[in-house]
Amino acid sequence: MHQSLVFGLISNNFDVFYMPDIQSNEIADFIVKENIEGLVIRSKLFLTEDFFAKCSSLIWVARGGAGMDNIDEDAAFRAGVKLMNSENANADAVGEQTLAMLLALRTNLVKSHNEVTQGIWNREGNRGIELKGKTVGIIGYGNTGKAVCQKLSGFGVEILVYDKYKSKFSDTNLTEVNFEEILAKSDIISLHIPFNKETENFVNDEFINKVSKPFVLLNLSRGKIVDIQSVIRFLQTGKIVGFAADVLPSEPPNLNDDFDRKMLQMLSSFTNVLLTPHVGGWTIESYEKISEILLLNILKFNKINVV
Repeated sequence: MHQSLVFGLISNNFDVFYMPDIQSNEIADFIVKENIEGLVIRSKLFLTEDFFAKCSSLIWVARGGAGMDNIDEDAAFRAGVKLMNSENANADAVGEQTLAMLLALRTNLVKSHNEVTQGIWNREGNRGIELKGKTVGIIGYGNTGKAVCQKLSGFGVEILVYDKYKSKFSDTNLTEVNFEEILAKSDIISLHIPFNKETENFVNDEFINKVSKPFVLLNLSRGKIVDIQSVIRFLQTGKIVGFAADVLPSEPPNLNDDFDRKMLQMLSSFTNVLLTPHVGGWTIESYEKISEILLLNILKFNKINVV
């Protein structure tokens, strides 16, 4: 975490143990030993029902990031533990990463760069495709979905948005539609939904078969939302004409695992695939904003006046 969180908590009379190097199997014992009331984590630590049962002193958990997918929310609720996250601290960062990956795919940016550095001057083989006039389907209108829509608004695209749990959010820059319209009209589909039991393998053979056109798929949510084997199959058939992912089913991929190794080998064989190591929300600015927003949420929960 950014040091502003540590300093902010200390200045408000919290006793803070800042332990970024602690091993995951040591955390519960430390909480019990020190009678810890609050815990700040990022995304690598998984908090299970057993964890909450053992750490009975915990009153709140603050996660630096969007969503709660590494926390058993039901178990936390049963244990009476308040959960909070950093809300929209990295929404702009993810929005910019989404646009960067989309533009890089459509302009063959990485492919042409690699070829030029190898002495290959292939203009025709790197002819780009403009965004203007295309239809972009956004699935999920939370903080990051909103940021992507905002940043797309100047590109002359039609923006269609579907969110299962929200309605009446259409404005001059976007049109709220149902799920079927996203599949029927989109040239580009971008995912901005949380990972849970409902969304696991949300994009699979059935989903892709229902998309009317060959399309570009962007995943900057969570890796397990997409069935990566389905994506590989439809990259091979040409139904998916470009795939950009900032997230993968396991992070980092385990090169000693047959599935992960073969997955990376297959994905890296396509020139229309672009992968990044879950850095969409990982900017210099968001690193600080995450801590600032967490601090405000923690102080509010503990009924400490925010100056």
